[in-house]
Amino acid sequence: MRLSTTLFGHAHQFRDVKDVLAKANEEKSGDTLAGIAAQSVEERVAAKAVLSQMTMEDLYNNPVIPYEKDEVTRIIIDDINKTIFDEIKNWTVEALREYILDIDVTGADIRRISRGLTSEMVAAVCKLMSNMDLVLAAQKLRVTAHCRTTIGEEGRLGVRLQPNHPTDDVDGILASLREGITYGIGDAVIGINPVEDNPVGTKRLLDAVEEYMLKYDLPAQSCVLSHVTTQMKAIEDGAHTGLIFQSIAGTEAANTAFGIDGQVIADARKLMLERGMAEGPNVNYFETGQGSELSSEAHDGADQVTLEARCYGFAKRFQPFLVNTVVGFIGPEYLYDGKQVARAGLEDHFMGKLTGVPMGVDVCYTNHMKADQNDLEDLAILLTTAGCNYFMGVPMGDDIMLNYQTSSYHDIASLRAISNTRPLAEFECWMEKYGFMEDGKLTKKAGDASTIM
Repeated sequence: MRLSTTLFGHAHQFRDVKDVLAKANEEKSGDTLAGIAAQSVEERVAAKAVLSQMTMEDLYNNPVIPYEKDEVTRIIIDDINKTIFDEIKNWTVEALREYILDIDVTGADIRRISRGLTSEMVAAVCKLMSNMDLVLAAQKLRVTAHCRTTIGEEGRLGVRLQPNHPTDDVDGILASLREGITYGIGDAVIGINPVEDNPVGTKRLLDAVEEYMLKYDLPAQSCVLSHVTTQMKAIEDGAHTGLIFQSIAGTEAANTAFGIDGQVIADARKLMLERGMAEGPNVNYFETGQGSELSSEAHDGADQVTLEARCYGFAKRFQPFLVNTVVGFIGPEYLYDGKQVARAGLEDHFMGKLTGVPMGVDVCYTNHMKADQNDLEDLAILLTTAGCNYFMGVPMGDDIMLNYQTSSYHDIASLRAISNTRPLAEFECWMEKYGFMEDGKLTKKAGDASTIM
């Protein structure tokens, strides 16, 4: 395995595989903050050249955190298909990229190969791709899952309805919910970020939403995004829900900072299959985002793209219904501007799909970031073209509880019109029943919740 190259008469020597992966990454403010980024464009190109000639076996043997030290590494390594890995272990990263982008190679072909890939391999090939490559490659890949509705099918674009309220007021939440569902928002999940993280409050919100859904026979799944152990306690106390949520990270240390490990997530999944309101079998909802490991000083010198890929490797074990990267939420410390957010969103979406998880993106930005509405819309259009499973739906695109900007109900209507996609099938049937949609198009009743009060 070579760790050096010469460009334009300049020798470039890299310390190890982790160093190559970090310096081959596209510019990210988080990697710069961590002191692991390439110092120049030339060094970045040199790292990409070295990375392109590494084999799958090189990456398998050199995870960014050793197997014996990290649970996430162990889950990723233990879960790959060794027979398929043996078929491709001598492939270079360059060869994997060419295979994925080959016009004659189908999504099914790629999905089979992906079962033999570790997260470091997924991240490595991502680093050799342009933005257009990431769109083209992701477009080939379909990953479906079922909870109450089925996500990921061709011609469908799902949405998480996010009816957050700054005081967890049930009436305010239901007002946002009622308006949203008339636009076809909420077919992926009705997910509330609570102000207070406790079992009593979690149960109150879950029961209110489930009661409303049952009243109108709404085919969706609900979730309150408190800590997974809080949700488990609420469910044990009789709360009704269709999904169980948790933020996850790409290192054991970062997951520990989140208060979780693999066993906690496995226990949560088991509880949901036993006590949840949906038939499943996919009952977990995970959120990620580049830079979360750096936030808790748990990145172990690895770059944020590779660690993000490891999130998806960890998530895959638990057969989730939803995974989404909240791509611009943490702030400019990790993704400085709209250009870096766009790159990260395309990277995350591709890596999630290549890993084999049903991938969505919260296309968003914080108000202290160098980004604006046009940046958000540009990325949303790119991801729709790439076949993203779902986005967020927030009144006016302005989350009044979390204080960030994301996609609105009307943005989703526009994206569906641009891409000729529809809500998830079960939800579309419900919309037609109530007259909010006809032949795949919103009717004039969209936005009028007076019939479903």
